[in-house]
Amino acid sequence: MAGSTNKTVYDIFQSMENGPAATSSTATAQAWLDHHSHSLGLFIDGKFVRPADRQTRSLADSKGGNVCNTVCAVQDDVSQCASSAVSGYKAWSGLSCYNRAKVLLRLVSVLGQHSKCVSELCELCEASCSPSSLVRLLQYYSSWAQLRDTLITSWTPLGVVAVVVSDDCSLYSLMLKVVPALAMGNSVIVVPGRSTAPPALLLAQLFVSAGLPAGALNVLTGSDMSLGAKVAQNPSISYVTYSGNKQDGVMLCKAAAGMGVPISVSPCIGATCPIIIFESADIDSAVDGVLETAFKKKKEVNWVLCVQENVLERVVARLKLRMAGMTCVGLASDADRVQVDAAVQEAQQQGATLVQSCAAPPSGALYPPTVLCGAAPSSSFVVSPAPGPLLPLMTFRSNTEAVTLGNHSPHGLAASIWTEDLTLALETAKSLSVGSVWVNSHSVSDPCMPVSGHKDSGTCTDGGQEGLYQFLHSSCSSSPPLPRSSPVSMDYTKFGTAASPAIIPDDSDAASAPKSYLQFVGGKACKSESGCTVAVQPPGGGSVLAYCPDGGRKDVRNAVEAAIKVQPSWMKKSPSARAQSLYSLAKGLEAKRRDIAVSINVQTGLSMDEAEKEVDLSSARLNDWAAYCDKVQGGTLPVPQSGSALSLPEALGVVGLVLPDKNALLSMVTLLGAAVATGNAVIMVPSEKNPLPVLAFVQVLQSSDLPAGLVNVISGSRDQLTVALANHSVIKAIWYWGSAEGCQYLQHTCTSPLKTLRLFCQEERDGGKDWTQSHPSLLEEMWRNAVQWKSVWIPTA
Repeated sequence: MAGSTNKTVYDIFQSMENGPAATSSTATAQAWLDHHSHSLGLFIDGKFVRPADRQTRSLADSKGGNVCNTVCAVQDDVSQCASSAVSGYKAWSGLSCYNRAKVLLRLVSVLGQHSKCVSELCELCEASCSPSSLVRLLQYYSSWAQLRDTLITSWTPLGVVAVVVSDDCSLYSLMLKVVPALAMGNSVIVVPGRSTAPPALLLAQLFVSAGLPAGALNVLTGSDMSLGAKVAQNPSISYVTYSGNKQDGVMLCKAAAGMGVPISVSPCIGATCPIIIFESADIDSAVDGVLETAFKKKKEVNWVLCVQENVLERVVARLKLRMAGMTCVGLASDADRVQVDAAVQEAQQQGATLVQSCAAPPSGALYPPTVLCGAAPSSSFVVSPAPGPLLPLMTFRSNTEAVTLGNHSPHGLAASIWTEDLTLALETAKSLSVGSVWVNSHSVSDPCMPVSGHKDSGTCTDGGQEGLYQFLHSSCSSSPPLPRSSPVSMDYTKFGTAASPAIIPDDSDAASAPKSYLQFVGGKACKSESGCTVAVQPPGGGSVLAYCPDGGRKDVRNAVEAAIKVQPSWMKKSPSARAQSLYSLAKGLEAKRRDIAVSINVQTGLSMDEAEKEVDLSSARLNDWAAYCDKVQGGTLPVPQSGSALSLPEALGVVGLVLPDKNALLSMVTLLGAAVATGNAVIMVPSEKNPLPVLAFVQVLQSSDLPAGLVNVISGSRDQLTVALANHSVIKAIWYWGSAEGCQYLQHTCTSPLKTLRLFCQEERDGGKDWTQSHPSLLEEMWRNAVQWKSVWIPTA
């Protein structure tokens, strides 16, 4: 080892210094860039295209030298690319599963031949990704390409998928979306970031050389995130998925709002993740893991160290020993140095002490690895970390306090737990609101492990079988997708503010006066907070059928407060206990069969026989969900490394349901059953057109054994209540059936914090597809919409 010729083995193991770094060469990558004159064009229809009169964007290496220039695509390029992708989709999806798998496996061999060029180009561009990880990705998803029609029946590819990433996103995060999308039979348009553009173009060339049809994979490069919005605007695009920092993801969502294209966001950059060291941990291994991941020059996440008080002194002492001699870490700019100095100064003013590898230079874009001991969870340098090698350290006493600290961040990307107590590790892993948990390790990734961002860290699942479903749609979906359209010009601040229709007193006597219904909040039937009501009229207008409460923001607030109190305990109930409650709810519906059928008859004009048939179908659907509770519960993952990995489906939390007009009762119990069976609490907004069947269902809820607050029903103006749901920070997901304006409002608004959206624009002529069908893929689609996934990695050697 460098500088250690006079040290004993004991000294080396005490300091754990690194050996000399291997010398690297980029000759092969430079030769490929020379072949393209260091000016890379777009990749469209299976070949490089360099349109005239296009602006270019330069990419610099770590030393400031120019690596290459990339073309900035314009609208004409987007249109040409989309046409190519449509043709590529027809050719690619037309192949058999076996032939698609052959192409992906052939790419493994091609990648092996050119692995040196790929790795060197990634090193030049600072787009972290090893060829071996790409090979594993291709091998894993080629088998899913082979088995799609065997194991994922009744699901079909979406069509043309756009994969957009930010400038600071890694190549692996990009390919984790591209490869499964291709494996399922979609064509893909890639919009890479600055650092991932050259490797993405190289890989696109290799894909085509392996036999991928021209147009099945296209790459468009640009100057900023506006290119992603231009791609989303194209009517040929069926789905847009994004990885990177949250700011660019929010910008993309707002820019694409109202275009009728679903967008999922995976903010994998900049999240704050905890490293939790318990007193039962192997301290040496834990500290090594901390230093290995916390002080990287280019790190995708910000780490916070949480240490149990009993071992704090040992951990700090070991940190001081291992950090001695560590060199300063380069910062991106002098502006970052200003932020780092401000964060350190603030920490010291709040009483934190510093553990540094060496003295900080007086100026310049360099800073030594620094641990800020004694940080408070509310400190700004913990909540919004500065860019640089800073690691806040907090302490905790009990296991419960450790979980509280770990869940303090608004992000829910990942966590690292260090303990030799497996029971403690699993209990902590299940209690943390994060998508990935590593026990006695960190940053372990494999394509078989599903990665879901919890809380503000994403609205989709990548990896594993679970990550495939974002690129598929059920052939038996209960509702049609959003129609492609141009955004409506609307004032988002005024959406949902229209006054409710006035109620004019009539001359009817008390005996024939319309019935007044109540809403259901916190386990009690009640009036709205405003005390106002709205009139319910039959189809086509006419006399008033009934009056229902005119709910608003305060009613939603009360319902959320009740829901968040009961949802954690409901989620922790055993699946069989949840099933029994749903069986009981179905039995209660059967007992009120006649009353509910009358409400359907009065509201919709259906005959009593047809109304009773819908009630019977609704009871059967609740029984289906009760039976479903304990049937799908994740499992172990076939990881190639030594260790065990678990995939666990978890509830989203509080879900808002803006219900469809058609089959008002049956659609309601279908959605309600999916949400409640998986451990969620719900706030339901009945159809503004047909609210009576859902309001009549309140009497069934009153007599059920569901915990008070788990199911809430608030009637009134759909737009007004949609605004209240969208702006409540606790609500994790919204399933919406309504107007095109409402869909656009939700896509524009539900970005801070991020909400998982399922949006359907109701067609006036038929109100969407028939809810009476009971195909297995319908239930599976609903179930998958109601859960988020957590992977837990436990090494054994």
